[in-house]
Amino acid sequence: MICRSSPYRTVLRDNAVPTIFDLTSHLNNPHSRHRKRIKELSEDEIRTLKQQKIDEAFEREQATQELNESNEQNTVAEEGGEEQEEEAVPLTLEERENKDYLKSLFEILILMGKQNIPLDGHNIDELPEGIFTSDNFQALLEYRINAGDEVLRKRFEMTAVNLEYCSKTQQKQMLEICESCIREETLREVRDSHFFSIVTDEVVDIAGEEHLPVLVRFVDDSHNLREEFVGFLPYEADPEILAVKFHTTITEKWGLNMEYCRGQAYIVSSGFASKMKVVATRLLEKYPQAVYTLCSSCALNIWLAKSVPVVGVSIALGTIEEVYCLFNQSPQLLVELDNTISVLFQNNEQKGNQLKEICRSQWTGRHDAFEVLVDLMQALVLCLDAVGNDSSVRWNNFIAGRAFVLSSALTDFDFIVTIVILKNVLSFTRAFGKNLQGQTSDVFFAAGSLTAVLHSLNEVMENIEVYHEFWFEEATNLATKLDVQIKLPGKFRRSRQGNLNSELTSENYYKEVLSVPTVEHIIQELKDIFSEQHLKALKCLSLVPSVMGQLKFNTSEEHHADMYKNDLPNPDTLSAELHCWRIKWKHRGKDIELPTTIYEALHLPDIKFFPNVYALLKVLCILPVMKVENEKYEIGRKRLKAYLKNTLTEQRSSNLALLNINLDIKHDLDLMVDTYIKLYPEKVEFQEDFISSNNPRVTEEA
Repeated sequence: MICRSSPYRTVLRDNAVPTIFDLTSHLNNPHSRHRKRIKELSEDEIRTLKQQKIDEAFEREQATQELNESNEQNTVAEEGGEEQEEEAVPLTLEERENKDYLKSLFEILILMGKQNIPLDGHNIDELPEGIFTSDNFQALLEYRINAGDEVLRKRFEMTAVNLEYCSKTQQKQMLEICESCIREETLREVRDSHFFSIVTDEVVDIAGEEHLPVLVRFVDDSHNLREEFVGFLPYEADPEILAVKFHTTITEKWGLNMEYCRGQAYIVSSGFASKMKVVATRLLEKYPQAVYTLCSSCALNIWLAKSVPVVGVSIALGTIEEVYCLFNQSPQLLVELDNTISVLFQNNEQKGNQLKEICRSQWTGRHDAFEVLVDLMQALVLCLDAVGNDSSVRWNNFIAGRAFVLSSALTDFDFIVTIVILKNVLSFTRAFGKNLQGQTSDVFFAAGSLTAVLHSLNEVMENIEVYHEFWFEEATNLATKLDVQIKLPGKFRRSRQGNLNSELTSENYYKEVLSVPTVEHIIQELKDIFSEQHLKALKCLSLVPSVMGQLKFNTSEEHHADMYKNDLPNPDTLSAELHCWRIKWKHRGKDIELPTTIYEALHLPDIKFFPNVYALLKVLCILPVMKVENEKYEIGRKRLKAYLKNTLTEQRSSNLALLNINLDIKHDLDLMVDTYIKLYPEKVEFQEDFISSNNPRVTEEA
């Protein structure tokens, strides 16, 4: 305890362990009553002590000041030669003008990136023969010159009208430098925070090439969990090559130390899951603490469905996404679907209204997406049939054509069986997955329920004949309702060319090719993604005070925190510190509420008094499975989605995308210019020669 009125200057040591003292315990101890009391000082003695302290402090300050002055003089003497050398070589007029010119070019490129303006302008096919028009970059250059930019005007006043002011190669080089400098601003914060996690999103098409978007999770200086977009990686078909390039880019090109990586998660389109799992495995072999986890932005059931290595499942997921996109892009089509639902659910208006509301949301990403789809199947087919067969001009050709194609896809028996089996298998993981995206306490208790989930799925596997019989019966009932013929897939019948085994029924076929591999895969995938290390990490969530409260403060985090021992500032005092942390919340005041999230715990005013707890919370916070509590710090993913949605595939650029998504990150134009001059000195020399030859004043001075 520190008494403010005491004449003695009392401070805590840096390695002091906070605790709670019972200030009344001595009253019950008879031996303590006879202890020698501290002498009470008179006012004169207090003044004398204070004066002594002041005099000592003044002497120390003087000595420190003299030492600093001496060191400064020595440093100046040693470095003086170098400074004089630098000052002796001022920039020439050509160099100054060239730097100003490059700065203007960089300003235009950054503007184009932030405003999402593509570099190219009109297509050649759009223009009449013999007509020349500038691309967007050159047009902005000309506009800036006409607006009074003297630096650019001087550079280009002697240039031919139809000559490119800045070649495509130079634009590409400058864009790469812009991208690198802006990315470095984010990566610098990541390095300062030490620990981070890697998250990738679905593979995207950029100008005809497949790329993998990469995001980084970290806790910044203000204790906020952030998820920032840091760039695209070219996608490789060979998973081993992809793993090597992925690791090389992150460590060598971007300069992140993977020893500090504490989590990795990959959100992928159906068909890419197995390849990204190879990447995760290779990284785990090198960095065992980079725990492979689910990502909080993706529902567990959707993630599991996308990872199932069955072609029929991939096709079904693609069809579902196309149906959602078609209805989502046409409000008129949604109204038509609403009317169809109203007719079908006349006797159950509550269910009908619920389905209408779901149809206007991102229902394909829900935990119960397959249940919703089965409920909507009849309404979707009737609505699409009505649109596809409508001979009036009410629907345009594109919507009518897509409606006809998708109606045929939905009424394929193979599709119906697939979604019904997925619905039933994933019903065992639905509640578990929903809790993983809930509050911190939900995630903690979900980790403990994994054993029960796996037990249920193993029981299904042991009795797969019985379960599959019920699932297939449900699929046939739905097919009958939709007037769909129950048969083996056409491709399977064609491959056998009439040599079909008479004993092979549709029910047995789908059991072998769909039910069995799906259940087996989901069991194995849950074991892989919720490894022992991952579960240990989730058990450490009992550090969050609200979870502690639900466990009656009877927790044992030190046993699970062993895996993070090397990440702690004072691992030897962990046990004592955790005891103090529990006591702090157990004996809190009645008006003090328990923090319910890691975010709230990290923002406690006295959190730094618990350095080990603080370090553990920061590491747990960046695990990809934990949701970002404050939406404004998850803006990187939202801007990425917006960029991809608003930009045509052929106009996308990985460089401009980074500038657009990270539009609020500060940029240093001087650094960009200096970097360009260092990397491409031959181009700078050519430009300086161009200035000299076209500027008489410069030639005379030279």
